[in-house]
Amino acid sequence: MYYFIVNPNAHGGRGAKIWKKLEHQIHKSGISYEAYQTEASGDARRMAAELTANMQEPATIVTVGGDGTVNEVLNGLAISDLLTFGYIPTGSGNDLARGLNLSRNPKKCLKRILNPSEICRMDYGILSYEDEEPVYRRFMVSSGIGFDAAVCHRLLDKNGTGGLRQIPGRGRYILAGLKQLLTAKASRGYLILDGERRVEFNHIYFVSVHNHGTEGGGFLFAPKAVCDDGELELCVAHTASKLRLFPVLLDAYRGHLGRRRGVHFYRCREAVIHVDRPLPVHADGENCFCQEELRVRCVKKKLRMIL
Repeated sequence: MYYFIVNPNAHGGRGAKIWKKLEHQIHKSGISYEAYQTEASGDARRMAAELTANMQEPATIVTVGGDGTVNEVLNGLAISDLLTFGYIPTGSGNDLARGLNLSRNPKKCLKRILNPSEICRMDYGILSYEDEEPVYRRFMVSSGIGFDAAVCHRLLDKNGTGGLRQIPGRGRYILAGLKQLLTAKASRGYLILDGERRVEFNHIYFVSVHNHGTEGGGFLFAPKAVCDDGELELCVAHTASKLRLFPVLLDAYRGHLGRRRGVHFYRCREAVIHVDRPLPVHADGENCFCQEELRVRCVKKKLRMIL
């Protein structure tokens, strides 16, 4: 049985038009399926939870949307060996599709899902922090604290984006990033990697945590991230001069960020990230508010996924 969770508002409303064409193709295939369309934030998570709460037989849950919709579904799923996950990218960033080398053509993605030739076990990450009580959030692509998360918060703010949400692809991330740079401030902080190694920094602008290499519609912050090796790649941008962030971001935009002054990379199974004042946090671009300390860990090869 196939269950489709569809975000019709993905990519400025293009999701609805794409889904109409896909559903026509599904009807022609003759498969058994049910489709659920989201209307508001949180719907995809609730739908995924209801569909998988008491699974008794194999089923495939297919997300039709962007990275944010995938994040909601991932956080609602009761993950088991009876569940197979599929993804048809219709968002504006589509970093998960980029990391998995999926086709940008929704019809080709649907064909692959209806006739799967390869099902792999994928990693996902878990972000946790304290907010009166412990909060746990899964992420598929990336999580982070600081500048990159602040850009995500800006884009999610419907009252403060100034039309940025309507700009396609990386363009909106670039403009939001330039605006955010004007007010960005560094923070002292440290990392604890795998419970053993402590690394301190005086001027942290962001710590980006990756299961896949890119975020923000293709900014490569984790060149060596692998989605099924049981480890996360962390990128720390730290510099006393804000101007030095520009070449870092430019390298990431061009897709060849490597070691340069003000950038360090680390690989680990889990990490504690601490900063000396609350900074914005995101999980797959979704708002996790402002935190001083968070924990991230990798869950190895637990999610069955059609590739």
